[in-house]
Amino acid sequence: MSKRGFGLLLVLLFFSLSLSGCYYFSAKKEIGNAQALLDQFKSAGGPAKAPYEYCTAEKLLDVSRGEFDENDYKHSVEFAVRSKTASQAGLAEMNKQK
Repeated sequence: MSKRGFGLLLVLLFFSLSLSGCYYFSAKKEIGNAQALLDQFKSAGGPAKAPYEYCTAEKLLDVSRGEFDENDYKHSVEFAVRSKTASQAGLAEMNKQK
């Protein structure tokens, strides 16, 4: 293998590891944010007042954690964001019922 080919291989390896690390931390942050919002939703009475949104948010967060455990960080972020959206929709629904 030539020096140039070896150098190119190292550069590609560096970028692939850098990008996967970014997804890892992004997924971890989004899961934490989704969990915090789900906890807020639950403490506000979400399971009783907006059960559809609560179950949806909870299951999407479970799927996000499963994807994270399988090292599929991109999809983990997507499911965590969807979980947050479901929690926000549930909180909005509860505010409309007041």
